[in-house]
Amino acid sequence: MTHDPERVSEVRAWIVKAVEDLRAAEVLLKLEEPLNGVALFHAQQAAEKAMKGFLCWHDQPLKKTHNLIPLGKSCVQIDASLEAFLRPAAKMTDYAWQYRYPGEPAEPEIEEALEAVSIARVVIKAVLDRLPSDIAIGISLT
Repeated sequence: MTHDPERVSEVRAWIVKAVEDLRAAEVLLKLEEPLNGVALFHAQQAAEKAMKGFLCWHDQPLKKTHNLIPLGKSCVQIDASLEAFLRPAAKMTDYAWQYRYPGEPAEPEIEEALEAVSIARVVIKAVLDRLPSDIAIGISLT
């Protein structure tokens, strides 16, 4: 089946940005002094952008939100098989803001950041597995 090239390009752009955020989070955790809070932000952004890419493919309006709970619910309404993959991401919602400003909670532990990166990777893969293969051409999660 041939898909509209503009639509493929738009959705692909969301997924590429999701993968870039995932890679950024991974790099930040490999530093001599890991930046756990910043990595959590990028992990949240990766999951958010993957979900928005999925919704975009299905012609759903994209709301200006960082809240992964309603985004995940909207995705699950389209494809119930996503629930098991997206539910763990719900707890990452607060990472969109939690560690980005002075006076916020103390720097999180590396384990929390590693878990968030793992969840983001699962979300991106689950979304990619449910999109047409021409969207994923050249996109690598390794």
